[in-house]
Amino acid sequence: MNVYIDTNIVVADSIANHPHKANALELFRKIRLSRWTPVIAAHGLAEIFSVLTRAPFQPRITSTEAWHSLEQNVLSSYEILALSRADYSEALRQCAAHGWSGGIVFDALHLQAARKANCGRIYTLNVDHFRRIAPDLRDRIVAP
Repeated sequence: MNVYIDTNIVVADSIANHPHKANALELFRKIRLSRWTPVIAAHGLAEIFSVLTRAPFQPRITSTEAWHSLEQNVLSSYEILALSRADYSEALRQCAAHGWSGGIVFDALHLQAARKANCGRIYTLNVDHFRRIAPDLRDRIVAP
């Protein structure tokens, strides 16, 4: 089964003292044991890199450390899904139709990727937010 992993879970897993680190670790253990395929949108890689290198984590994370984290923890085991022009158009059309702007646009793209990959579950730390954006996926959107 394909399972979509929101970037906030990857970030939580990457930071030693992150408040959701234990949840992320347990989720990734479950994914390995169940032999599920973790999926993330290609643009999620840039999101993760950006958050890791700009958030006020202590100690600070360098760009080299962020790259190594992505390389070891995501690129080595995730299916990286590139969205097509049609995928972007549909997600942005939905944003325009609902009057959504700002960061929610990136969440809409994550959900478009989860749809495209036919993910049986969509893991995020923003369950209510994702369910509001994609009520059709409500039963698949869960916290780790």
